[in-house]
Amino acid sequence: MEFKISPSILASDYANLERELKSISNSDLIHIDVMDGHFVPNITIGAPVIKALKKVCNIPFDVHLMISNPIDYIDDFASAGADIICFHTESNSDIEKTVDKILSLGKKAALAVKPKTDIGVVLPYLDKLSMVLVMTVEPGFGGQSFMEEVMPKIEKIREINKEIDIEVDGGINEETVKIASRAGANVFVAGSSVFKSEVPNEMITLLRNNAEL
Repeated sequence: MEFKISPSILASDYANLERELKSISNSDLIHIDVMDGHFVPNITIGAPVIKALKKVCNIPFDVHLMISNPIDYIDDFASAGADIICFHTESNSDIEKTVDKILSLGKKAALAVKPKTDIGVVLPYLDKLSMVLVMTVEPGFGGQSFMEEVMPKIEKIREINKEIDIEVDGGINEETVKIASRAGANVFVAGSSVFKSEVPNEMITLLRNNAEL
């Protein structure tokens, strides 16, 4: 199984995003959190910023929509340059219709679940998904502590599907990446641990190596 590190630019310096992207050239994906201030109590960036970043970065964009009505914005994010479009099962949009819209635009579809959401909600859609995102913090803000109690969700998905990417987002560092990897995760969103390190690319390598232990 391929282990992938997806640094979250939520923890980066927004005044110098091009420079920050160059500092994580060793990453497998770029995790971009889109928050609407309604689905979660925070507001981040939208499609125009993603479109601008795409011009200066050739690493695939892993776009995580934390918004109430994702189906209304799939076209915008697809045309802006998202490679993977992930939305929440807890959103207001019909899950199957939203997944199908993402796929119709030639993008990879992913579903996310909050820590308290039963993982069973994603199971009917696994055959259409490239990835499942299991939140290991409550979504909305960076820098929170890793919630080990959600690991059984990862174990359940991995037991059912050996091939699908399982992503974890929240509190990932050089120690918690091992816990998530042992549970069956293979894609790791890391924000603070990467961007607050002295050499982000070296931290990415360390995280990837620790995931393989």
